[in-house]
Order: sequence, then structure tokens, then C-alpha cells
Amino acid sequence: MPLVTSMAMADAGVNADIEGGKGGIDKLHITEMPRPKIDHAKALVKVKAFGLNRMDLLQREGLYPVPPQAPKTLGVEFSGTIEELAGESESGFKKGDAVFGLAYGGAYAEYIAVSTHMLMHKPDELSWEQSAGIPETWITATQAMYLIGEFAEGKSILWHAGASAVSIAGIQLSLANGASEVYATARQDEKCDFCVKELGAKAAYNTETTDWSAKILEATGGKGVDIIVDYIGPATFAGNLNVAAKDARIVNLASLSGRTLKEGMAEPNFGAFVAKRIRFEGSSLRSRDEQYQGRLRDQLHDHALPKFKDGSFKVLIEKVYPWEQIQDAHRLMESNKTKGKIICTIS
Repeated sequence: MPLVTSMAMADAGVNADIEGGKGGIDKLHITEMPRPKIDHAKALVKVKAFGLNRMDLLQREGLYPVPPQAPKTLGVEFSGTIEELAGESESGFKKGDAVFGLAYGGAYAEYIAVSTHMLMHKPDELSWEQSAGIPETWITATQAMYLIGEFAEGKSILWHAGASAVSIAGIQLSLANGASEVYATARQDEKCDFCVKELGAKAAYNTETTDWSAKILEATGGKGVDIIVDYIGPATFAGNLNVAAKDARIVNLASLSGRTLKEGMAEPNFGAFVAKRIRFEGSSLRSRDEQYQGRLRDQLHDHALPKFKDGSFKVLIEKVYPWEQIQDAHRLMESNKTKGKIICTIS
């Protein structure tokens, strides 16, 4: 993978870029680009580590609706040190602070410009790699569970793709905040065992080999679950309606099985929407405005960060790559064999 160093500029930085703007893994490369400028409440952060997310794969291929304020560089979560602050920055930050945060894009880079409203101070108890794996993952889980799913103590919850980074966070949040029962699904028995034995879910079911919705109905005495967080879409749609309890909330965050029902997929019973008073709602964190994301940052800071410090919450990392191996990192994510975050570090 070539490293381009032809721009001999004092304000240059090094970014991971996509040759031609979009394409396969082989189009990812590292090149020199102008260092981002800051204004208003932004900080310039020298990146130590960044986390990968499935949206990065879609964006690389030109299939993700990138918000207009996002730079073309991939990546939305990172950790690093503040190099510079604009005049309207939050007063709690200063040059040299170790931070981690969420951005609209640009984290696959040596430097990132990001609003201080989306930064948090890195705890000494967490490494750069762990900190870089928190923002997008845990804020997405918090948004799905509370703002959309209306979670409250005593409610039951199902996390699809239970070994994905967001569901790993969500299962931990659910258990820590008083869920009556926590269920999960995955496509491999190993991942189902992981959800139960490592994360503490009551049960997890292989969607490839079992009728998971029937199993959950049996486990709940026919009641079903109050909240379902789904990334799969058409392939799980009928099962979600089947397993939803009265007044359930189904939160759809992605559609990994496609955009339409395909031959062989179960037919949904749309009567369940009325009979069970189900609310089905889709959501995307990245398309939200800064004020909305800032509220979620505050909730993460106030309620989850203390549990990261004392070890109650875990940032589970599958593998760490030097960012020169960004192609290998994308290959691992595309393999669907991971349990936890993939992180890249910048030396």
C-alpha cells in the first residue's frame, strides 16, 4: 500500500483515502492531504487510534448516505490528543488533553477536526485503543435502547447480531440497567455461546439453525420481548413481529439482509402491528444534528463512563491493526467473524 509524501507542506497530514472516491478494499490507500481547519467550537485532534464500523464498508463502496458536513475521509470514532482549539470551544478542554469522541467523518487520519461538543476526556484506566472503540458503538446502543426503544427497568430486550460491537455494548447496558431478560441472536453457535457465557444474556439463538422467534416465545411463556434492536431487516422482519410483546418497540438500525423480502424469507403477519400495538422505527445516529448527538454524549459521559473506569463495562476488541494495514482491517470486518471492535492505531 503506497504512502504518498509528495506534499511537503507544514499544514499537511496523512489520511486513508479511497482511490477514485469509492470501490473495493484494494482502493484503500494512505496519502498526504491538507490538515483540516477548525472554527467555531471545533478542536484539531492528533489521532492515536480509530474504530471501524460497518458503515465504513458501505461508504467505501459508495452505498452510504454521508451527511453533508462530513469530510470524504472515512471513520467516525477515535482517540487522540488536542493540538489546537477554536475560539468557541467548550471551556473544559485545553491543548494537550487526551480525548476520545464521535465525528461525522474523518477519523481515518493523522488529524481530525471535530466539535468539542462531541469530545470526552480519556480516562487513565482506558487505553487509546479501548477509548477509540467506545463513541459510535456505545452511543448507538444508548440511542437505540433509550431514545427510540424507550427502555425502562424491568423491560425485556432482544439484541440481534449479538456479537456485533453495538449489541455487545447494548447487552451490557441492558443488564446493568435492570432489564428483566436479555436475549440475543447470531449466525454462529460460537457467537451465541459468547453472548451467554461472556456477556450474560439469558439465552442466544442461532438464526441459521433454529426458529429463534419460537424459542424466545417459549422462553418468555408466550409473552415475547418489549424491545427489539435489529440490523438485519427483511430476514428477521417476520420473526420480530412474531416475538414482539404487547406495546413492543422494534428499532431498526440497518438492513444487512437487503432492502426487500426475498424468496425463502418468512412472510410477515402485518396484523401483529395492530393486535400488539407495535411501534417499528428506523434510526441513524450519523444523520442527527450536533445537539442531538451532544445529548447522547452527555448521557454516555454521566452514566457509562464511571463503569468503564471501574471495569464494570468492557470494551471488547477483536483485533488491533497498525493503520498501514487498513485493507486487512476491512477484510476482517467483511468476514463477519468478529466478536467486538476492530481498531487501527496511528504511530
